[in-house]
Amino acid sequence: MSSAAPRPADQDHLWSVDEHLEDILATVRPLEPIELQLLDAQGCVLVEDVTVPVSLPPFDNSSMDGYAVRVADVAGASEEFPAVLDVVGDVAAGQAELLHVGPGQAARIMTGAPLPPGAETVVPVEWTDGGLGEGPVSGMRARSLAPEGAEGHVHVYRSAEARAHVRAQGSDVRAGDRALDAGTVLGPPQIALLAAIGRGTVRVRPRPRVVVMSTGSELVQPDESLGTGQIYDSNSFALTAAARDAGAIAYRVGAVADDAETLRSTIEDQLVRADLVVTTGGVSVGAYDVVKEALSSVADEDEPGSGVDFRKLAMQPGKPQGFGTIGPDHTPLLALPGNPVSSYVSFELFVRPAIRTLMGLDDVHRPRTRAILTAKKALTSPKGRRQFLRGAYADGSVAPVGGAGSHLVAALAQADALIVVPEDVESVEPGAEVEVVLLG
Repeated sequence: MSSAAPRPADQDHLWSVDEHLEDILATVRPLEPIELQLLDAQGCVLVEDVTVPVSLPPFDNSSMDGYAVRVADVAGASEEFPAVLDVVGDVAAGQAELLHVGPGQAARIMTGAPLPPGAETVVPVEWTDGGLGEGPVSGMRARSLAPEGAEGHVHVYRSAEARAHVRAQGSDVRAGDRALDAGTVLGPPQIALLAAIGRGTVRVRPRPRVVVMSTGSELVQPDESLGTGQIYDSNSFALTAAARDAGAIAYRVGAVADDAETLRSTIEDQLVRADLVVTTGGVSVGAYDVVKEALSSVADEDEPGSGVDFRKLAMQPGKPQGFGTIGPDHTPLLALPGNPVSSYVSFELFVRPAIRTLMGLDDVHRPRTRAILTAKKALTSPKGRRQFLRGAYADGSVAPVGGAGSHLVAALAQADALIVVPEDVESVEPGAEVEVVLLG
C-alpha cells in the first residue's frame, strides 16, 4: 500500500504544510483492487469501465396501466363516439407468453409489461371505461376481484399516437454502451444501474480501513464519571467520524494511557485490520508525550526507511506532527496533536487526503474558494506560520467562529470552513478577500 518511504528526519527543518502533505501523498499508494458484491462496493471507486451487456429496457414495455391497441382502431375516438374493442386478455409484467392483438382487439396491459405483438400503442385506463360500460374510470379493478375485466369489451374515449406510453427497448442504455467509467465512486444510483444490467459483482478499490486512537492517561470515555484532572476523550470520536465521512471504514480504539510500551503493543495489535493508523496526542515536547517515545525508534531492520518521523510544521494550529510507516506491511501512520482543534484541522489537511488517495480518487482535497472576510476587527496571525481559523461560510463571505485557541471544541462545532492566512501575512482586515477551505 506504500511503495515509497517518507523523507528522512531532519530535526532542524521546519516543514511547510505543503511539504508535509507532499511527503504523505508521495508515500501512500491506492489499495489493490478486489471484486466485491454490489452492496459491499458502495462508496468504493471503480477500477474498470463497465459496458452494458443487455439493453435497458430489454424489450418494448408499457409505461402505463391501460390497453395495448392498434392505432387505427382508436383513431377519432371520443366520449361521444368511443371505439369499442374486444378484450383478448391480460398482459402482466413478467408474463412469458404474450397475446396477439389483431384488428378490433385490445389487451389489458400493466405498467412494465411487454408490448404484445400486433399492438402499436397504449391507451391509459383512464381514457377508457375499464370494460365496465359506465363511462371513464380512474383505474383498474384488481384481477382477483374482477377477473372478467380481462375479457369482453372496452370503450376507448381518446385516440393515441403510435408508440404512445411505450418505453422503447434500449431507450435508457443500449447493449455495448459504456455504463460507468473507471474512477466512478459507487453511490446508490450507480449500484442501481449495475444491478439493472445484471452485474452482481464489480471490481473496485476497497474502502480503506482506518484505526483511530487517542493517547493520554487523563482521558475518560463518555458516560463515565470524571475524576480530578480528567477530561472526556473527544478526539477519537471526532477523527473516527471524520474518517468515515471521508469514505473509510473506521475503527475507534479506546484511549491509551501514557505508557510507551502499552501504546506500541496496542498499535501492533491493530495493524491486522489497518490500512492507515491515526493517533492523536503525545507528539509534542513534553515528558509524557509517549507517541514520540513509542514510535520514534520503531523501524523494520530489513526495510530501510520505515519508522515514524516527528516534525515541526510552520502552521497554527498543528505545529507538531508525525508521519511514517510501521509493521511488516509498511502501514502508513499519521500522528496528530492532542488539542481538539489541532487534531481536527490536521485531519482535514493531511489524513483526509491520505484516505482519499488510498481509495484511488483523483481529487483528494476539500474544495477551496475565495470569500470576503466579515469580522469586527482584524485577524492576527503569527509571522512565518500558515494559520487555519474556523469560520462560517455563506454567500461568498466568511466570518470567524470562536477564538484561535486550539482547545475550543464548541466553536469547532459551529464551523463549516477554515479561513487560511498565509505565512507572510500577519493581519487581515475586515472586507479583505481570503482563501477558504469548505468543510461541508
